[in-house]
Amino acid sequence: MQVKTPDIGVEKATVAEILVKVGDQISENDSLILLESDKASVEVPSTASGVVKSILVNQGDEVTEGTALIELESGTSQSNEVASTEQAPVQAEAAPKSTTSETPEQAATQPTASTSSGATTVVEVQVPDIGVEKATVAELLVKVGDEISENDSLILLESDKASVEVPSPVSGTVESVAVKEGDSVKEGVLLLKVKTQAASEETTEQTATANENTVAQPAETTSTNVEDETDTQETVSSGEQEISVPDLGVDKATVSEILVQVGDHVDAQQSLCVVESDKASVEVPSSIAGVVKAIHVSVGQEVKQGIALATIEGEAKSAPKAKAQAAAQTSSVKTQSVTKPAEQPKVAAVDSASKLSQAQEAENAKVYAGPAVRKLARELGVILAQVKASGEHGRLMKEDIYAHVKQCMTAPASTATTSAAPVASGLPALPDFTAFGGGEIKTMTRLQQVSVPQLSLNNFIPQVTQFDLADITELEAWRGELKDGFKKQGVSLTILAFIAKAVAHLLKEEPYFAGHLADDQKSVLLRNEIHMGIAVATPDGLTVPVLRNPDQKSIKQIAVELGELSQKARDKKLSPKDLQGANFTITSLGSIGGTAFTPLVNWPQVAILGISPATMQPVWNGKDFDPRLMLPLSLSYDHRVINGADAARFTHKLTKLLKDIRTLLI
Repeated sequence: MQVKTPDIGVEKATVAEILVKVGDQISENDSLILLESDKASVEVPSTASGVVKSILVNQGDEVTEGTALIELESGTSQSNEVASTEQAPVQAEAAPKSTTSETPEQAATQPTASTSSGATTVVEVQVPDIGVEKATVAELLVKVGDEISENDSLILLESDKASVEVPSPVSGTVESVAVKEGDSVKEGVLLLKVKTQAASEETTEQTATANENTVAQPAETTSTNVEDETDTQETVSSGEQEISVPDLGVDKATVSEILVQVGDHVDAQQSLCVVESDKASVEVPSSIAGVVKAIHVSVGQEVKQGIALATIEGEAKSAPKAKAQAAAQTSSVKTQSVTKPAEQPKVAAVDSASKLSQAQEAENAKVYAGPAVRKLARELGVILAQVKASGEHGRLMKEDIYAHVKQCMTAPASTATTSAAPVASGLPALPDFTAFGGGEIKTMTRLQQVSVPQLSLNNFIPQVTQFDLADITELEAWRGELKDGFKKQGVSLTILAFIAKAVAHLLKEEPYFAGHLADDQKSVLLRNEIHMGIAVATPDGLTVPVLRNPDQKSIKQIAVELGELSQKARDKKLSPKDLQGANFTITSLGSIGGTAFTPLVNWPQVAILGISPATMQPVWNGKDFDPRLMLPLSLSYDHRVINGADAARFTHKLTKLLKDIRTLLI
């Protein structure tokens, strides 16, 4: 497994010191690497026990959130082997001692849990290793009686080099606070106590299992023969989980579309259905990856927060099989403890899922907020700079995030709706056709309804269309030679793949065609990358998934991705990210017919290329007419950004590229 850079509140940091070397045996929460930014110094702890297999960064490297730092080799099997050779003679006698003992490293890094009464457990939260000898309690973020969740920030510690928030390891109620503002503390000092109900059984099981594994597992290892080793692995399923309606900020909403079917495999954060209120439309994502076992709602059904939408069976994991050599109760505890670590990677994957771009993440890093708040913002796709802070010193709280989301959900109208409203209201109402035979109201598809506001923006774009013809006789002959070889590989090689490659190459020379008119109407935003929208016809209407970086891909890679995007569009499997970020669009009539058309510029883009069916036409070569396969091109553009002469040069260059696309290889 890999240990990656966590969210440290800054866009990037520098590797100041590497605290381990290859071959070192480490425990969970041991410090691995010291990271420094211009504002903080943070040690990155290990997320698991094991042996350092490789170090993936060097001192002085700049890293960002998610960068792989260390590769670990799980220490479970190794620790069992070592323990079996040292402690095999000790079984029944050593067991009581080992269940109450703990290594110094474990005692220093793990919160202390003590059972107070029945199922209630009190967890002691101590000062973690923050990379300095001592720090000062700058701010108490909670008080006695507060209900807190796991990863909520409890206390703000400051030193002369860093400012660190101490998160809660569990959910529960703050029972007591052992420090006050201004106190000087160091690693291991008690900060506060948290009383938790839910964590009681789990903490007891984990503690008992961890202690049991130090002795019981080695004893079992020595007694296990070759035949038993073949059964030491079993598949542990994460089980079924219900996905419910989240807090939408409204009392009720209607299911407008179901995006998955029973039996479909879904990824974490993949949209399951669309729910709509009279003010907003929201896609509900899955919290886990797995297979859809049941769908509990139907289109048109009214739902509210907490209503079950679907049941998903999580992906199975392989985990060590628990042996039943002792009592049945011990075996049960052991099995539970083995199952939980198998589920941890899946939870981490959910936590790391983000609906924000890298630029938005960078903006969030500048805002004063704790780790739990940042995690919530990533999950909900909230830009923290847009949220009004209610905490002391301008600190964002979870309540601020929820209030912001609720405000967005209950706002009178979204941006798109606001833009479209004047257009719709500017038109007179339909006349009464009763005297002329009447009519029938038929609801448009959801895709058509969503397109109305976007298409209405074309009323504000001064659009011009440039027409041209490209000779693709040689290109089509070359495609014919390659087509059979591609078909054997399961790849459909269409003329669109060649056109996309040629256009991407041309956009590198003509960046204005892939730019955007800035908000000040006085400048143009030129994009660093090319992301091309490809219009796909579906039974519900036209949709435009995005082909990423076609300028960096071969024609074969483009053909493969075009096939995958088209299939996902027809199967209604496109995610929101599949439809975002394009800065140029290609739309093709294929073999439908027609000689030319005027495609509409898709704001905020400034250009779109339309492709009509190719036809054989006589072309004068100077002596006589040759039959040539001619492809009609229709380039629509925003005249505020692109001049007519530039558009004519663009299509002329494109026709030359398509006539002999091999020039791209030179």
